[in-house]
Amino acid sequence: MGGQADQAALNIVASMQKQHVKRLIFITSIGIYDEIPGKFGEWNNQMIGESLEPYRQAAATIEASDLDYTILRPAWLTDKNEVDYETTQKGEPFKGTEVSRKSVADYVTNIISNPETDVRASVGLDKPGTNGDKPSFY
Repeated sequence: MGGQADQAALNIVASMQKQHVKRLIFITSIGIYDEIPGKFGEWNNQMIGESLEPYRQAAATIEASDLDYTILRPAWLTDKNEVDYETTQKGEPFKGTEVSRKSVADYVTNIISNPETDVRASVGLDKPGTNGDKPSFY
C-alpha cells in the first residue's frame, strides 16, 4: 500500500462518514510515531524509514476523523503458528521486534468481537520477549 496509504485513508474515512459507519480497524506500520527505542529503532528506520510517511499521514487522517478507530502497528511479521502478543499504546515505547500474522489476526478478531476495545487508539503489537536489535529472522 505504501505511497497509497494516505489516499486510501482519506477515501475510507470519507466513505465511512457518508455511509454513517463508525468502527474502523486500520493496520499500518511500526515506526510512524518514531516510537521504537534503541538499536531496533535505528535498524527499523534504516530498513523502512523512507516509506513511513504515507502511513504517518494515513494515521493522522484517521485520528483527525470522528470515527471509532483502532490503528494497529504490528512489529515485523512472522508466519509462526502461534498466538502470543502484547500491546503498547501511542506515546509508549514499542517493545518487541516481531509478531506472528496469526497474533495480528487474533487481535483483530478480538476487536471485532468486542468493538469497545481500544477505541480511538493506536496500538503497537509485538511478541513478548522479542526485544533486540532486529527481528530474529534477520
